[in-house]
Formats: sequence, structure tokens, C-alpha cells
Amino acid sequence: MLITLLILFCSVILFVIGKPRADIVALCALAVLLLTGILTPSEALSGFSSPVVIMMIGLFVVGGAILQTGLAKVASQHIIRMSKGNDVKLFLLVILTTAFIGGFVSNTGTVALMMPIVVSVSAQSGANPSRLLMPLAFASSLGAMLTLIGTAPNLVIQDTLTSNGLKGLSFFSFTPVGLICIVIGIIVLLPLSKIFLDKHQKDGDNQRSNSKSLDDLAIEYHLNQNRHVYMIGNGSELSGMTVAQLDLRNRFGLSIVEIRKEQNNSGGIIRQVKQKVATARTVLRQGNLLYMTGDEDSMEEFASHYGLNRVENGSIDFYDIGLAEIVLMPNSRLTNIRLKDSDLREQYRINVLGIRRHGDYIAQNLADEKLQVGDVLLVQGSWTNIGKLDEVGSDWVVLGRPVEQAGKVTLDYKAPLAAIIMVVMIGLMVFDFIPIEPVTAVILGGLLMILTGCFRNVEAAYNTINWESVVLIAAMMPMAVALEKTGTSSMISNILVDMLGNMGPMALLAGIYFTTSLLTMFISNTATAVLMAPIAFSAATQVHVSPYAFLFAVTVGASMCFASPFSTPPNALVMKAGNYAFIDYVKVGLPLQVIIGVVMTFVLPLLFPF
Repeated sequence: MLITLLILFCSVILFVIGKPRADIVALCALAVLLLTGILTPSEALSGFSSPVVIMMIGLFVVGGAILQTGLAKVASQHIIRMSKGNDVKLFLLVILTTAFIGGFVSNTGTVALMMPIVVSVSAQSGANPSRLLMPLAFASSLGAMLTLIGTAPNLVIQDTLTSNGLKGLSFFSFTPVGLICIVIGIIVLLPLSKIFLDKHQKDGDNQRSNSKSLDDLAIEYHLNQNRHVYMIGNGSELSGMTVAQLDLRNRFGLSIVEIRKEQNNSGGIIRQVKQKVATARTVLRQGNLLYMTGDEDSMEEFASHYGLNRVENGSIDFYDIGLAEIVLMPNSRLTNIRLKDSDLREQYRINVLGIRRHGDYIAQNLADEKLQVGDVLLVQGSWTNIGKLDEVGSDWVVLGRPVEQAGKVTLDYKAPLAAIIMVVMIGLMVFDFIPIEPVTAVILGGLLMILTGCFRNVEAAYNTINWESVVLIAAMMPMAVALEKTGTSSMISNILVDMLGNMGPMALLAGIYFTTSLLTMFISNTATAVLMAPIAFSAATQVHVSPYAFLFAVTVGASMCFASPFSTPPNALVMKAGNYAFIDYVKVGLPLQVIIGVVMTFVLPLLFPF
């Protein structure tokens, strides 16, 4: 018992200090529990197979897809319009929206779904995401008290009541408690988040990349001014021809920089877009969109000759292909070679759209332009091929971070598909009559996001997972097993009843609440509720009062834990994204946790009389 308490105490100290990283501290604590024989290997590793941890991983993927497809941006734009630029309104909208969703979806799922939206809101409105993300996590737990299914501890006390022959709780029996918690949360979090969380803005600014965005490059090189889009219509001679057979450069002095194919499915709701760079062997097909550069009169002549239809407002998109700048080095083999003789397109499958030389921009007649040392070439190609340019050798240096830019590209045409998958996943989690476990629904949702192309590739999906948070939760979960095996939890419970049992039901209620609140800081809220619910019921029986208020004290105390990042998965989910340290949870979460506890001590007997 003493060893377990010592390990727990040392872990908390290191969490507060912030060094080493929280996940490393959790793993070290787990290793010591293993080495001392307190936990068996299967017990120690049980957290990594926990449905909660698996759900966290799946929900990170779903949340990443919501961000990648631009669905988060659309939702955030609605929130911004409703807030009308007012920081307080924005804060209230985020809290209330999250709390409402949290009443019907698990708090973990709520945070995973809302986090990319809040990040997008912050980016567009100029608000500090660190001020919103921690309140977001807390709001999901506050809203979980609105309904019976909002959080697992609610179901635990329901089971305790029915198993002891008492009347169970209805779906909305929790609503008055939940509303009071939400009101307290807003009153407390509004000033505390402003005081303690705004400081993280500077850290976020320092992390921003200095590389040019894709839109910046498009504007800098005036791509829209020298580009037109034509569609290959029915009966066109171009259908079935290769780019080499067309010999567009020699005949018309033009270049095809992109070939795009678009189609709408499901009544136009779901749009499919495929982009590719034109190579000599590319076959042109009916319905293809040709993105071309060159003299406008020559384009019109070409279009008239082959019966092509001009497409107005053809947008520059970077779904499958992207842009990057490369600068030619002094020893480059391309020096003093005409661009058309460089074999860049044939060898590397990239197009050169423009040249920046001594501050001047060259966009016309590029084929005959001799390349010089120091030339900056704007190249276009698939993201894969652009990523390989760094591996070529000493001919050039790639400017910026093209791989990072690829990750920022929004696949907006996939947004409706991502929305459908998300709604189906939530439906499977909410409706009890569907025989699918929530963790299964999340796994299916994450897989569908990947398989339907809501991510650029599988690696992009893996990159959305915050492994630090996952490891932190998984490594701390076995602590509950250690506390129970060593008798620590039982000892605390017995002491509680012995000390407060003779002081009246109000004092006993407060003791049960704050003991539950303390325990859930170190073990999961579900495990805490399972442990404390029978103790609370027994205590109420011993003092001859109704157990309802006592059991509500357990579920509220277990769910309203905000003073540590590992007490609930939502707290851990936002830790990395918000750039929080352990002490930030103490500064903001502990006052909220204590105030709710004090209020509930007096409110619960009024709602559920002794």
C-alpha cells in the first residue's frame, strides 16, 4: 500500500513540475508498479486495450478527417457569424454547443468532434485556441450530466439503484443537475480562462511556419492571369489522344499544367475530383478539364480548332497536386539549359509554371528560357513527386516545407461525405436499439474516413493521432487496479464512513462527494463511480436517509474532475493541442471542481430530499 501511494505521490509531483513529459512520467509509474510486483503484466497493459483508449484513437482520426475535409471550417464559420466578433459570445457558443452535444454523445467523442471546429474558429477569428480548448473539454463533462447516457458514472448509479430494488432514474432525471453545473462552469471559466490561458498565444505564434502558403505562391506568380480552363466536350478530336500526339507546345506555344476529372454522385451531394499532371503519355478523355497556360489568342485558336468549351471561374485547387519553389544551385546541371531541354517534366513528372530571377517574374515563353544559377522555379506536380524533389541531389534546394503544405490542403469536396459518416457514427453511439457498441461505431467511423479518401493517405490519418495523450491515459488507467489490489481505496472509504457517519447526512454527503472527486483525479471516473457507489448507498442506509442524493454526489464528483489532465479522456485530448502544462489544469480546473462540489453539497438535498 505504501509503495503504491509513494508512486502516486511522485507521479503527481512530476506532473506538476512538467518535466519529463506527462506520458513518460505515466510510463515510468507503470514500470515501477510492474517491477515491484504490484501489477501483473496483463494488469499493467490493460489500459492499452481499454475501449476508452481505442475510442480516443478512432476519434482522433474522425476529428482529423473533419478538419482535413473542411467540415470544421464550415461549422466554425457559422459559429463566427453567430458570435459577431464578440469574444464573450464566441466563448458562450462554444461552451453551450459542446455541453448540449455532450448530453447525448460521450464526452470523449464530443471533444474529438468539436476540437477541430474550435481550432478552425480560433484560426479564422484570431482568438486564442488555448483559451477555448480547455473550457471545451470541461464543457463536455458538464453537459454529460444532462442525460442518463451522458457519462458512464450515470449508468453506474442507475445500476446501483435498480440492483437494490429502488426506482431507477429517467432519461432526464439528471437535467436539473446538469443545467446547474453548466451555469457554474460558464461563470467560473469565463474569467479564469482569460486570466490563466491567454498566455499560450505567444507559444503558438512561435510555432507558426514561415514558409509561403500555396495561395501566396499562386498570387505571387500571377497564376490566374496566365491560365485558362477548357473542357473536352462530346465528339472532340482530343478524346483518346495523348499529350505527346497533341504536340501542343510546338503547334500553339501552349502548355497543359493540369488535367482534372470531376463527377457528382448521389444527386450532386458527393463530388469526386481527380487531378493529375499532364505527361507525354497522358491520354485525354471526354469530360476532362484542361488547365492551360500561354498566349490567350493561341488558346482561343486551339479551343476553336478542337471544339473545346471555355470554363469560367475554374478554381486553382491543390487536392492531388501542389506547388513548391526550388532554387538552382551553382553546380546544377540545369544551368544554361533551355527549360524544354531539361527533361524536368519527363523525368520528375513536374511542370514549371514560373521563374523568379533577380526579383522579376517570368511566366511567358518558359520553354525557350535558359535557366541560370539562383533561378527560383515554381514547380507543380503530385504531392508525392514534390516530396521526392529533396532526394534528387545537389541540382536544387526545395524552399519551404511542401509536405507540411500538403497536410494543410483542405479536401473540401469530401466534406459532405465526412458529414454523413460522422452523423452515422453519432447515431450508432446514441441509439440503444442499434446493437453496436460505441467503440465499434468509432472504429467503423475512422476506417470509413480513411477508405473513402477523406485523408490524402493513411499516413495523414496516423499523423492526426495525439499519441502523447493516448499513452498518458492508457498508462494511468492501471493505477486504479493498483489502488484496489493494495486495499488503498477500501481503506479510504472505511475511514470516510467512520469519521462522518455520526455528523449528519449533510456532512456525510460532502465527504462522499469530495472523496469521489479526489479519487477520480488519479483513477478513471468510471472506476471511481464503481468503487464509491456501493459505499455511498451503504452510508445512506446506515444513517437512514434516501440514497438518491448520495449516489448523485458520486456521479457528479466522478464526472466533474478538472484539476488533472489524465482524470478524464477529454482533459487529455486537449492537452497537446492547447499547449497546456499540468499546472494549468490546477489553476483553472481546481477552482471549478471545488466550487461545483460546494454548490452540489447544498443543491442535491434540495433536488433529492433525504
